[in-house]
Amino acid sequence: MRQIRQSRKLKDVRYDVRGPILVEAQRLESEGHRVLKLNIGNTAPFGFEAPEAIVADMVHHLPDSQGYADSRGIYEARTAVMNYYQSRGLRETSVEDVFIGNGVSELISMVLQAFVDDGNEILVPAPDYPLWTGAVTLAGGTAVHYRCDEADDWNPDLADIEAKVTEHTHALVIINPNNPTGAVYSEETVKGLVDIARRHDLVVMADEIYEKILFEDAVHHHAATYAGSDVLCLTFSGLSKAYRVCGYRAGWVMISGPKELATDFIEGLTLIANMRMCSNVPAQHAIQTALGGYQSVEELIGPGGRYYEQSMLAHRLLNEIPGVSSVRPRGALYCFPRLDPEVYPIEDDEAFVLDLLRAKKLLVTHGTGFNWPAPDHFRLVTLPDVTVLEEAIGRIADFLAVRR
Repeated sequence: MRQIRQSRKLKDVRYDVRGPILVEAQRLESEGHRVLKLNIGNTAPFGFEAPEAIVADMVHHLPDSQGYADSRGIYEARTAVMNYYQSRGLRETSVEDVFIGNGVSELISMVLQAFVDDGNEILVPAPDYPLWTGAVTLAGGTAVHYRCDEADDWNPDLADIEAKVTEHTHALVIINPNNPTGAVYSEETVKGLVDIARRHDLVVMADEIYEKILFEDAVHHHAATYAGSDVLCLTFSGLSKAYRVCGYRAGWVMISGPKELATDFIEGLTLIANMRMCSNVPAQHAIQTALGGYQSVEELIGPGGRYYEQSMLAHRLLNEIPGVSSVRPRGALYCFPRLDPEVYPIEDDEAFVLDLLRAKKLLVTHGTGFNWPAPDHFRLVTLPDVTVLEEAIGRIADFLAVRR
């Protein structure tokens, strides 16, 4: 009998956040070991719960959520998203500009399937959230990685972006606040990114899922604000992180700019939305309540709040380990520390995190899994409470002490 093989389209597609390292963690768990998983920004396992009003609203609407909805999303959810962006100065936003999806991840894949032709190049940050690179590749395009500069607080290198634009470049991806680095881009940087798109007639794809998770004086700037009426901008966001409902899968994409030039693309996106019938209907009912109600995330991101205190603690403890340096996160839920190659000459960072997992029963993700070119970084999720986080980073310190 013939072997049943995966599609050749998957040849260069990777998603190492849930790759071989997770398989090994599951094997260890099957043997009875307890593994602390700091590889995914999943809020629920670390004691974060959804606001009660969101859960109550979903329960209330369950009897009305048994059938398919409009493939673009229920009207109330799309209206809530419209009002959200209008309140932030994007007054031309209409209900017709909003598509609801099963989280931002689904929408990224849908948009790229509707947008990318074979051979198209899409500018993606390095490091990136690896779904972007994987989805571009799966759609038949080429992800061209532009450099984010660790020495400049992980801000994008605008000159590097400019140098990588070719006649085949069609879009610029912006991840702000950034996963995995925790960078939050200044107004000047966001303007500079959009100006590159304007000069080269590129579509901006702005992944802003962490827009509400900001520390100290960090301010989030919507790329769509500066894209104006002459740069098509697709803004992705959702409820998973700020509202602690990762499993509900409630996200959206908002289209702004010269939509009259994008009618063919929007028709294609609508076709793909129709093909999947609709996104999870009960979760859509959470969107209006979340965006219109009390923003409880504010309790988490200031001094004394868990998101803030855990992020700052992780940053401090990592920097106390000899040969480790970590840029202070200004937002999001991660640290992306560097291992000095002079101290830790690592050639294979996936093997490094597998060794850490087996020795210390601690699961993190290697930096090359985020399309960082050198094997000298890893990503740590900062969601555990301070006691667990201290223990976790202590395990890392102990592991590294025997490798110096």
